[in-house]
Amino acid sequence: MDSQIYGALNLIVFFLTAINVNALQLQTSKSSSTQINSKSVLVALLDSHYTELSELVEKALLLQTLEQAVSHHNITIFAPNNEALERQMDPEFKRFLLEPRNLKSLQNLLLYHIIPSRVGSKEWPGDDVAHHNTLCVDELDNRLPLSHANSGEKIVGGIARVVRPDDVIRPDGLIHGIERLLVPRSVQEDFNRRRSLSSISAVLPEGAPVVDPITHRLKNPASPVPAGAPPALPVYDAMAPGPSLAPAPAPGPSLAPAPAPGPGGPRHHFDGESQVKDFIQTLLHYGGYNELADILVILTALATEMGKLVSEGYVLTVLAPNDEAMAKLTTDQLSDPGAPEQIMYYHIIPEYQTEESMYNSVRRFGKVRYDTLRLPHKVVAEEADGSVKFGQGDELAYLFDPDIYTDGRISVQGIDGVLFPVEATETPSSKVAPTPAPKVVSNSKQRKGKLMEVGCTIAGALGHSC
Repeated sequence: MDSQIYGALNLIVFFLTAINVNALQLQTSKSSSTQINSKSVLVALLDSHYTELSELVEKALLLQTLEQAVSHHNITIFAPNNEALERQMDPEFKRFLLEPRNLKSLQNLLLYHIIPSRVGSKEWPGDDVAHHNTLCVDELDNRLPLSHANSGEKIVGGIARVVRPDDVIRPDGLIHGIERLLVPRSVQEDFNRRRSLSSISAVLPEGAPVVDPITHRLKNPASPVPAGAPPALPVYDAMAPGPSLAPAPAPGPSLAPAPAPGPGGPRHHFDGESQVKDFIQTLLHYGGYNELADILVILTALATEMGKLVSEGYVLTVLAPNDEAMAKLTTDQLSDPGAPEQIMYYHIIPEYQTEESMYNSVRRFGKVRYDTLRLPHKVVAEEADGSVKFGQGDELAYLFDPDIYTDGRISVQGIDGVLFPVEATETPSSKVAPTPAPKVVSNSKQRKGKLMEVGCTIAGALGHSC
């Protein structure tokens, strides 16, 4: 009986050991399949003379995606040369690709140059045009045509010549050098949508007809305002003083009825709410500004107000303190009612400023005072070591991350400190005793005597005595 029990226990231990060994082998096989060999085509790309392309791949965070693709099948990379990416590319388009909010467009652009199969010079199609799917799955027309020109040169995408065929050959893929960049239709449409004047142009609203109270006729309408003109009223007139923000007239978290039609109206040209959400999302993707993004999410009234202002055609520049600066705020600075709102309003400038425009201003004028949405306080900007610093006294902040978000309506500039307005306080030495007003001799008695004299003269003429 004991021998049977002992044999059963040995059998159970044997099965458990076999299961563990199989699981370990499966895990090691999976881990080894995702590891990239030093002879991989990805390593060759990063070490090749296509430095501009390799930098874009790293900025687009595509290394892990490409590693998974290489682990499943061979790939063929059509690599634009450095001149095509550095000199021939439109500077505005390159700036668009490198903005953090356009990360998806940059990824789609690069994946459009990679096909998940091995196509070398020997596998290149002959007279016919062969279409290959790319790794850009978000592109509707996700088929890259490969063909030959009349001169016999290899053509990619119908426009780019292959100038260095089979430039890099590795066991898991190869690289062809091409003369220009291939732009998928989705990326081009996204770029045109961002650049389109219709998305950033402002049209002043037309109010109700005004009747002249005297003639009871309609008054002549004002001359038409060209598209793109700013709103007629200052930004402060579109904001109402809130009871939570003391002292007045600091703007509150609520927005008064604006003079223009609200979002979604027949003459609405801006989607301020989407733009505010877009720049908050950009702060999260950019990194280092999570605290400010959380405040904007928590203070929904503030974000809503910013969205309404942008929807009505106003422009804003946000001086965004980074997480390190926000962590230095004390409890006393945040304990007063409405303190977070007041701090945020002091960091919002009702102008559209970029790093270049602000630096040019401080270079030319030395010291510039920008209006803020926290009336009547202004934020002071000066030049400092080739950059811009804000604030006065001990409360200083330097421009740390320029142009985090710029869309023509909202500009976000990262700074390394939290700004506070300098309160105007009187010192005892500055108090001056009021000078006594000079004594003025009144002529009322002389006037009174003159009037009495004239009155007695008239009374005497009438036969009366004074």
